[in-house]
Amino acid sequence: MDFFDINNIFFELLGVKMSYLEFYATLTGLVAVILSVRENVWSWILGLLNVVLAFIMFYQIQLYPDMFLQIFFFITNIIGFWQWKFPKEQEANLHNELKISQLSLKQFAIYSLIGLVCTYLLGTFAKNLSELMPALFSKPSAFPYMDSFTTIMSIFATFLLIRKKVEAWWMWLAVDFISTYMYFVKDVKLYSLLYAVFCVIALFGAINWTKEYRKL
Repeated sequence: MDFFDINNIFFELLGVKMSYLEFYATLTGLVAVILSVRENVWSWILGLLNVVLAFIMFYQIQLYPDMFLQIFFFITNIIGFWQWKFPKEQEANLHNELKISQLSLKQFAIYSLIGLVCTYLLGTFAKNLSELMPALFSKPSAFPYMDSFTTIMSIFATFLLIRKKVEAWWMWLAVDFISTYMYFVKDVKLYSLLYAVFCVIALFGAINWTKEYRKL
């Protein structure tokens, strides 16, 4: 039995088949995000396991930008843990962990503009990936531009989350909404449901972190 094979079915519910890989990638991702909303520093550690499982899954369903993104996430989970756990003295909250802050409108606009330009560049690359490296990527990229948007914005949102910026959760909301659709179409239904739940969690995170920021 190959645990990491997307075709190795764990169970079937209401006609939807669920692999071991998708199930545990979903579970670890869900718990990690819930811990993030609660400002729990151990969310970054659980996130390390999640990105390894997600990397393997995305390769098998041809979401290549998402696959490459997991390498970035692996590194930033380590950085995020360190930033939250050991902040500079002036950036620490009452628990001696990094406190919540907010971007200026100018900073948010710059992030958004750069994100859209990078989305176009990555999408064009992903669209031609099977032609550039056919031995490694035998099938064409699914949703190259849409997938690239979620990839790029996930990078920006992760950096903002590392710095505990309120805007991180609004970016995650956009990413999660689009990802819900993509994963549903690619027939990883539980992962699609997970991202639908992430939409709710991201909205809650934005509201909760805004309240906490205003208390400071």
